[in-house]
Amino acid sequence: MRKRTGVRVLVVDDDPGVAETIRRVLSSDGWNVVTEFDGVEGLRRATDEDFDVVVLDIMLPGLNGYQVVRELRRRKVWVPVVMLSAKDGEYDQAEALDFGADDYVLKPFSAVVLKAHLRAVMRRGRRERPAVMSAGNLTVDPAERRVARGDEVISLTPREYSILEFLMRNKGELIPKHVILQSIWDENYEGDENIVEVYIRYLRKRIDAPFGMSSIETVRGGGYRLRDD
Repeated sequence: MRKRTGVRVLVVDDDPGVAETIRRVLSSDGWNVVTEFDGVEGLRRATDEDFDVVVLDIMLPGLNGYQVVRELRRRKVWVPVVMLSAKDGEYDQAEALDFGADDYVLKPFSAVVLKAHLRAVMRRGRRERPAVMSAGNLTVDPAERRVARGDEVISLTPREYSILEFLMRNKGELIPKHVILQSIWDENYEGDENIVEVYIRYLRKRIDAPFGMSSIETVRGGGYRLRDD
């Protein structure tokens, strides 16, 4: 294989004008830019070729940006992805990140801002961030907010789900009770932090007890750990 030099970027946007503007802006920095105009071809090239970063519009023909990034992560392609959209709702941005994107840039954008976002995600590198997280046969799909043990779907309350997703994202790490409280509860919450114990108990009854499992470990004086077994 021929050794390549420089930054290689895949831009997927169905607006040829936008794609050409991005190509011109990035090429001025010496980056090698490839453009595609639909989700199917964008997915194919991002899977088959070696890119340093992908710039991916959300509204695409064939497959939309959410579907493309989700499928890339399912295929274990960890190339950094920056999604573009004119939709500035917080749920749109959250959905992009839940599907496996690394960053989100709003249209219209300046060349300076776009390049700064691309440099930032490339510095972080190719981190594994699967669309569906797992610990043993326990799975959490953030995009669908779906939890399952094997093939059996488990129903959780919003608070239970938030705690489990937080533990799953930090799988194997010891998480102190106060960190869970600060991360999940409203910042104005002034109640007893033992509420965390109550919800951990609820979670165990739903994700562990019916299956004869013990995936949430309590470390006395330390906190909780989700084990990968």
